[in-house]
Amino acid sequence: MSVKEKVLEIIKSAGNPVSAGEVEKLSGLDRKEIDKAFKELKQENAIVSPIRCKWEAAQ
Repeated sequence: MSVKEKVLEIIKSAGNPVSAGEVEKLSGLDRKEIDKAFKELKQENAIVSPIRCKWEAAQ
């Protein structure tokens, strides 16, 4: 499983919008890898931001 897939799974399983810091705590991944995955997921429109600096999976 790639870092991007793992980050998306964590976001989906959280049940509410999460920040990159929360993903880091839940996954134990490196923050730089998480930020890179967030950037890619945003470009693919796989995640959306309903609240500033918080992200959730797109519908």
